[in-house]
Amino acid sequence: MTEVSVKGPLLAQSRVCELVLRALPEWFGMEVGIQNYIRKAEKLPSFVAYAGNEAIGLALVQRHFEHSAEIDLMGVLPAHHRHGVGRALLAAVERWCVALGVQFLQVKTVSERKSYPSYAKTRQFYLAMNFVPLEEMPTLWDESNPCLILIKRIP
Repeated sequence: MTEVSVKGPLLAQSRVCELVLRALPEWFGMEVGIQNYIRKAEKLPSFVAYAGNEAIGLALVQRHFEHSAEIDLMGVLPAHHRHGVGRALLAAVERWCVALGVQFLQVKTVSERKSYPSYAKTRQFYLAMNFVPLEEMPTLWDESNPCLILIKRIP
């Protein structure tokens, strides 16, 4: 397990966002999507995972209502996959949300209707973190990328 520290919530994290997303083409291969997340990283509360002084992961959080929030983006540099970085980011996000009175945390990912090995790993991670499927929206993004909404009640 990588020794990880997480800082956040922070703003103006577009540089870290771009670094992480460009290292994950299996998940973020569309330039328009990358640019959209880079813009969001300037404004949304961000949590950055570090190994020493190196940024190795990022989560962007969006609050929709008083009691609900969404992980708009989470990514970890490939060399640090399966070393606890995603768990550390999620734990920091959850602590912050609980302090704000948020009760429900959601995340959107590609549904299993589309066979992408990378997104199968994403779903597996969130299910292991006690998220449960809430709804499938086959055309939210487009028909070739059916959306699965996962949700978790946080203390």
